Amino acid sequence: MKIAHVSPEYYPAIGGVGQVVRELAERQVKAGHDVSVFVPDWDKKKRIEKKSDIINGVKVFRCRHIMQIANFSTIWPSVLIKLIKGRPDIIHSHNFGHLHVFLSALASKLINARHIHTTHCPWSDAKRSLAGKIGIFISYNIFSKWAIRNADAIIAITPWELKYIKKYGASSQKIKVIPNGMSKEFFIKIKDNDFRLRHNISKDKKIVLFLGRLNPTKGPDQFVKIAKLILEERKDIFFVIRGPDEGMRSKVKAMIGREKSILLLDKTLDKKELMKTYQAADVYVMPSYREGLPLTLFEAMASGLPIVATPVNGIPFELKNGKNGFLVKYDDLTGFKDKILELLDNKSIREKIIKNNLLKAAQHDWDKIAEETGKLYNKSIKDNLL
Repeated sequence: MKIAHVSPEYYPAIGGVGQVVRELAERQVKAGHDVSVFVPDWDKKKRIEKKSDIINGVKVFRCRHIMQIANFSTIWPSVLIKLIKGRPDIIHSHNFGHLHVFLSALASKLINARHIHTTHCPWSDAKRSLAGKIGIFISYNIFSKWAIRNADAIIAITPWELKYIKKYGASSQKIKVIPNGMSKEFFIKIKDNDFRLRHNISKDKKIVLFLGRLNPTKGPDQFVKIAKLILEERKDIFFVIRGPDEGMRSKVKAMIGREKSILLLDKTLDKKELMKTYQAADVYVMPSYREGLPLTLFEAMASGLPIVATPVNGIPFELKNGKNGFLVKYDDLTGFKDKILELLDNKSIREKIIKNNLLKAAQHDWDKIAEETGKLYNKSIKDNLL
């Protein structure tokens, strides 16, 4: 089968959508398929000069972008011609609302390819400029609406999305919920983890971790506020923030100031280093303003971490309050403080949640998710032949 993924990002750009595409594409190559990924030529910071590459068997084509919108979107119309010339059997587009979804749908019509679309949960409210709101309104109600109405199948990553997908005209029969996942590698325990030693963190201190993009929607500033609130009472806790900068690093650094018990680390593309970071921690915190279904949720679970998170979008479908951690409303700093301390101080609750999370993470193995996605491709092709 010839498969083309069309995504707003891909390695070396860091982001949840790009990582989902990478996990699927590399497994599809191993299954014997001819897999290409079409993305804009940027890494969220600068233009990437190398326009084509092969990464772990996946053919990556970076299309020249002619416009950049904020730090999350680009306009790259040449993908239409590239898809038509490539003539894939399956065009799998990602991230509802972007122009490339409409172009993917159009290409599929012109070459009679099957169009599969994964929405990636963009529906929640976000702080946007007037121009951004106008652009979203036009895209959602005209171009993207046409695209999903004409898609052969639509993948929702969480049941939370279903009402929105139907609102924009997709029939229930076309929608399938396939959640995000995590790599089995995160279950592997790192021997002689040197994370604490390298960062001079005492063995006597518990570590509370934030791992994600330094973007307003992820709440890294909220994490610093929570950390400082706890540090007013406790000196036996250390806080770590790690992730790529998406406009908030300088603000977060200024908020930390001279506080030595809050460590701000650079991003890492090294999976083993990510594993060390998770496994050195005692509690994982997600104080997000909005989310889809973050990959870090399952990575933290597989790493044996209890979680405190906001009950936004897809999170409460996977994180049950009291079973996998605790849910606390956005901006409830005291609520976050209390639940973090409860997990750190109550060994029996912590151990019960860790056990539950290891079982939960095992249900989100990328191998299983890739298999489900493949079945959807096959069904789409078969239905077209009938």
